[in-house]
This record gives sequence, C-alpha cells and structure tokens, in this order.
Amino acid sequence: MTTLQAITRLDIADYVRTLVWIYTILILVRILLTWVPRMPYNPVLNHLVRFIEDVTEPYLTLFRKIIPPIGMIDISPIAAIFALGLIGQVIASAIAG
Repeated sequence: MTTLQAITRLDIADYVRTLVWIYTILILVRILLTWVPRMPYNPVLNHLVRFIEDVTEPYLTLFRKIIPPIGMIDISPIAAIFALGLIGQVIASAIAG
C-alpha cells in the first residue's frame, strides 16, 4: 500500500526550475536548428521543428523587438535565456520561501 504525500512549496519550486530548464533547452535547440539545413521531405522532423518554433517564437519575439540583429547575428536568444533564468530563479526562490 502506498501512502500519499502532500506537495510542498519546495516541490513546486523544483517544478518551476524544471520548466525553466526545459524551455531553455528548447531555445537552445531552436538556435541549433538555424545552423542545420531543413529536410522538407521528412514529416516527423517538420512537425518537431514547427512545434519548437511555435513554442519559442512568442517569447523570443519580445526580445527581438528590443534587441535588433547585429548584421547576420541575432543575439536576442542570449538575452532571452538570461532573462528566463533570472526570472525563473526569482520565482522559484519566492515559492520556496
């Protein structure tokens, strides 16, 4: 017989940190995908790329409005990752108490 345990504030803070980590990974994958040529004939890969773009684009657009590209280099994802980590840590710390 298993016993149920209550979810604590530390558990919720860990969930927030995990979500921030996963979203950071998605942004990094999005950056790497810009360096790899697309394979339009692979439907599974197309769906995966479209999912990553759909999930990360709204957040990255906020930073692209503030930080314009420098020539061919877009540094807005770096600022987005930094801000995400900072805000995520503040929120997780506030939840944890």
